[in-house]
Amino acid sequence: MTLDKLLTEFYAKNGIPKDGGIDDDTFEFKVFGLKLNLPNPEFRREALHIHDIQHILNNCDTSWKGEGFIAGWEISTGIWKHFQLGFLSLWAMGYSLWIYPKSVFKGFKKGINEIGIIDLKISKSNFMKMEYSELIRITKKENTTEMNFLQWTKFLFWIITSQIIFLFPLIAIGIGLTFIMK
Repeated sequence: MTLDKLLTEFYAKNGIPKDGGIDDDTFEFKVFGLKLNLPNPEFRREALHIHDIQHILNNCDTSWKGEGFIAGWEISTGIWKHFQLGFLSLWAMGYSLWIYPKSVFKGFKKGINEIGIIDLKISKSNFMKMEYSELIRITKKENTTEMNFLQWTKFLFWIITSQIIFLFPLIAIGIGLTFIMK
């Protein structure tokens, strides 16, 4: 089945607008039990189909468990090289570590043996025509890697980095209050 058809099914199954909300000025974001409406910047709109295809590739829904898996997978495959997207993935990883740490770890572990979809540099129109089996084939690395000392070190580095990014607002408030209280 083509990715176009799979995306249509994915959007319907997860209650997402047909085009993934690419033309919307904002997107809804659920965190800490709150629904937030955040701006939908151009860099996010341009990569939205890639993120959604990653959910299909990894058979993940849009719950925080699924998002945690995808965040771990994205970081492991190197999305951090794309600064703005990497920042979003690290924030999601940081949040997800508190509620679904196993999912984040499983995503990271799977990602060490795969090529990130964004790094394939395939146009959206070509993705939409692609067969799912072809996507699986082109994202697999030839050589497999186990979670060795180097991989665990990388995972630990990204855990710490994600927590700094996720907790930064609280850290900044704490530092500010410390200076005010003196």
